Amino acid sequence: MNNMFSKSAIWVVVALLLFMLFKQFDSHSISGGSKTIAYSDLLDEIKAKRIKDLVIEGNSITATKIDDTRVRTTSTYLDRGLIGDLRENGVRFDVRPPEEPSFLQQVFVSWFPMLLLIGVWIFFMRQMQGGGKGGAFSFGKSKARMLDETNNTVTFGDVAGCDEAKEEVTEIVDFLKDPTKFQKLGGRIPRGVLMVGPPGTGKTLLARAIAGEAKVPFFSISGSDFVEMFVGVGASRVRDMFENAKKHSPCIIFIDEIDAVGRHRGAGMGGGNDEREQTLNQLLVEMDGFEASSGVIVIAATNRADVLDKALLRPGRFDRQVSVGLPDIRGREQILNVHMRKVPIGTDVKADILARGTPGFSGADLANLVNEAALFAARRGKRLVDMQDFEDAKDKIFMGPERKSMVIREEERRNTAYHESGHAVVAKLLPKADPVHKVTIMPRGWALGLTWQLPEHDKISGYKDKMLEEISILFGGRIAEEIFVGQMSTGASNDFSRATKLARSMVTRFGMSDSLGVMVYEDEQNEGFMGGSNKTISEATQQKVDSEIRLILDTQYALARKLLEENRDKVEMMTKALLDWETIDADQINDIMAGHEPRPPKAGVTLRKRPSDDGPTASPNATAPA
Repeated sequence: MNNMFSKSAIWVVVALLLFMLFKQFDSHSISGGSKTIAYSDLLDEIKAKRIKDLVIEGNSITATKIDDTRVRTTSTYLDRGLIGDLRENGVRFDVRPPEEPSFLQQVFVSWFPMLLLIGVWIFFMRQMQGGGKGGAFSFGKSKARMLDETNNTVTFGDVAGCDEAKEEVTEIVDFLKDPTKFQKLGGRIPRGVLMVGPPGTGKTLLARAIAGEAKVPFFSISGSDFVEMFVGVGASRVRDMFENAKKHSPCIIFIDEIDAVGRHRGAGMGGGNDEREQTLNQLLVEMDGFEASSGVIVIAATNRADVLDKALLRPGRFDRQVSVGLPDIRGREQILNVHMRKVPIGTDVKADILARGTPGFSGADLANLVNEAALFAARRGKRLVDMQDFEDAKDKIFMGPERKSMVIREEERRNTAYHESGHAVVAKLLPKADPVHKVTIMPRGWALGLTWQLPEHDKISGYKDKMLEEISILFGGRIAEEIFVGQMSTGASNDFSRATKLARSMVTRFGMSDSLGVMVYEDEQNEGFMGGSNKTISEATQQKVDSEIRLILDTQYALARKLLEENRDKVEMMTKALLDWETIDADQINDIMAGHEPRPPKAGVTLRKRPSDDGPTASPNATAPA
């Protein structure tokens, strides 16, 4: 609002100055609208006795005719013959000295060009320094945005899926509401709280909720807002931010992505003179220099706490670290219920089922799921968002959008159907495998088909028997192609890569090999036995590792082949269902595994006829359990 007012005032002043300038040099305004004629014509008018009176003012001559019209002309000198003609023809005349410009007009004419140049220079300087939002005199001012209790309506009721984190910060709300409760017992509230967690888990939302619950001002800024190309600017902004915060105490300062300015010192090219390090030093001084009753609490967020400077994490600065991790199944259900309040939901939508089907989703991912479902419902002209919209949105997020226009030969569709049936049948026959939720041969993203397994519980630890079964499931697609199609395709390349990586980790990292024991042969930082420069095992041990990996892969390959050969009828039935309907769900898969004809698709599911082509197409891409 202030920026708009200042721009309007500048344009008004410019317009007034231009008006005064034109008024000064407008000769017509002096003559009062008279007609300009030639000097000889004026002499003729005088001799014809049609001039009543006349005024000579400098070089300008203004005459009034008998009919009261006015004419005007100029003369570079005083014509004495004109005086005689005027007297002979009875014309009343007057001679006046030229009008001198006023002092204000003289100053304006003299200084206007310089003032105009200064104004243009200031205008461009403000544009280069942020459009007037800082200017040359506020370059070192803080860019923190303040939200007061009227603008910040977020409370703990809007934050779900992180109950432990909310409990950790509840006492901060109590301190901001009633500081004497802690001070009378000698307690000191943490001066800083560091929220650590993956992206999208709600760290910023939780910080706003703390301010909203305590009804105190909330200063929000990003770590990158402190860093500038000029040394000392970041430190100046830190000082200004804390000065403003102390004026509004009790309050909260929230620094998002603090790792942009809080990295380990000594790593910069400029050493101690580096701008980022000076900013960090000033931040350390300000946090350690709080008075006991200042009421300013700093909350910072990052997903890379390992790169932060140790001095920033010590007690007295960021005393407390709050872990805001990915939500579990109950947390995901709570988050979905929060976001579903803003969407008209159908009666068949079950948040607990959606929570079970979204393992590993963050709060931002779940918000995106609800939004995608609402968009699906809007495109279909619905008034309510039903479960089918959520299923389609989940498929799109997990597997990518459907490639409906992709032309696939019938031979390719049949090969993909056998491939996915092999995955699904092996997964259904193994006791430790996750339940199969959906099988599809609808191309999505880079995959021509996909078998989707849905875990019943959140996965915390991995177990050997379950890992071995996962390897067998990965081999099911290629084995089905060999048995039922009689040829191999490149569609299993990703399956083999994942199976080999899992078997290698079991042998070299997890100690799950009986012959090689519990020794760690490689880790994430040092993959030595792959032939790198940091080799940590001998050639003989490397051969044993390779042999053990090969044994695991061959054993699980043989198990998957045995299961598919013993259940050929189920593979054929599932392949037929996929070719007819393209996608089958858990109920239809259970019918097939029980030896029954699969039930038709549910109402509302659209059956699609794929376009076909006799020409060659790309080979099937990797298809594997999600």
